[in-house]
Amino acid sequence: MTIDKFLKNPQFLPEVFETMRDGLMVVDNEGYVQLFNRAAEDITGYNKEEVIGKKCTLFECDACVVLNESGSQRDSQLVKFGAVYNKECTIRSGDGRSVRLLKNAVVVRDNNGDVIGTVESMTDITSFYKKEMELQDIKQELRQEYWFMGLLGKSTPMQRLYEHIRNASQSEAPALIFGESGAGKNLVAHALHKLSRRKEGPFIQMNCASLNEQLLESELFGHKKGAFTGAVSDRVGRFEASNNGTIFLDEIGDMPMTMQVKLLRVLEEKVVERVGDHEPISVDIRLVSATNKDLNYLMHTGKFREDLLYRINSIVVKAPPLRERREDIPLIAFHYLKKISAVNNKDIRSISPPAMEMLINFPWPGNVRRLINTLEHSAVTCKGNTIEVSDLPEYLVNEKMPERMNMNIADGTEISRERICSVLSQCKGNKTLTAKQLGISRVTLWKKMKAMGIE
Repeated sequence: MTIDKFLKNPQFLPEVFETMRDGLMVVDNEGYVQLFNRAAEDITGYNKEEVIGKKCTLFECDACVVLNESGSQRDSQLVKFGAVYNKECTIRSGDGRSVRLLKNAVVVRDNNGDVIGTVESMTDITSFYKKEMELQDIKQELRQEYWFMGLLGKSTPMQRLYEHIRNASQSEAPALIFGESGAGKNLVAHALHKLSRRKEGPFIQMNCASLNEQLLESELFGHKKGAFTGAVSDRVGRFEASNNGTIFLDEIGDMPMTMQVKLLRVLEEKVVERVGDHEPISVDIRLVSATNKDLNYLMHTGKFREDLLYRINSIVVKAPPLRERREDIPLIAFHYLKKISAVNNKDIRSISPPAMEMLINFPWPGNVRRLINTLEHSAVTCKGNTIEVSDLPEYLVNEKMPERMNMNIADGTEISRERICSVLSQCKGNKTLTAKQLGISRVTLWKKMKAMGIE
């Protein structure tokens, strides 16, 4: 068959339409879909049988180039110029997803010049749109004062934390980050490194509670081949790997006593020895550690070495719990909701006032991490574009704050002498900071100290 005969074949145009990579849709003068190619099926998630003969409004396009919101008049730009090019819009796909499209539309007229329909092509730009939104979010965060090295918050406690981080980052002294689980201690540690003179060096982290004593020693100090069963080759420890940089030891309160002795030697002599070797290796590191436990209490009960405590807490940085900065909760919630919504292919744009009130009033054991989990749960259960109270997990209504977290005691009668001494020691005798951490006034602290005979 010659090319001219092939072009005259009535099957030619339908075949071309079906092989196009862009979606193609033909809509008649009344807004009913008459042609819908295979690429359009893939992009929209609708089969031809679900679309042909139906109103194009079923796509719920937010900027329809054929009909306006009333469904009776055509887009003025399309009527005036006869075409619309590179118009971005969002449709609702067959499986409920929001799909971002780049549309082109051309009016089709009969011999008398009357409009008989519209031909539209569509390109799926959802992935590009999401990346663009992520870049815009990052730029916006960099411009706004509530963002600091990955930490979110504009409250007074967070502003105070930012200032502490800036000051502590300029020192080479060991830093201890104190805070509850989920309060962002790892982000504080990263910020201390990124703002320090060691920022070009490595940042190595290790959770002291994740391994048993033997494995922890091997991870931190490395080992020689044959040092123990399974040591099939030499291995560099994390102290060596962090040379000229920062090593972050999370949950240091769970470190075994024997390992505490070895850590103390590293801090004092600046050398490490691999397991199975006696050759000292010099290291230049800055230690940043973190804990959610009361190290002074552990020291008094014989579970943490006093000499090590005084070596690691030269600088103390406290990551405030979420319940002490409730004004940051809407900010944090909307920040993560955008990301969670995108991951779950949803278009959740807001949180209802009653739902937000519940989020703000909840005590948040687990802090920001728990808040993120709550938003992930709510995004799955949410059916519309707004999270309602019914979408929130039940524990926001039923769960109460654990007693150990309820520090706001009016007269301080439930605070033991041991607890006051522990926090005083941690705050290096600063009564203002001690009172703040205990959740009581400075006057109440003074009265309790006097009644208990605390110097």
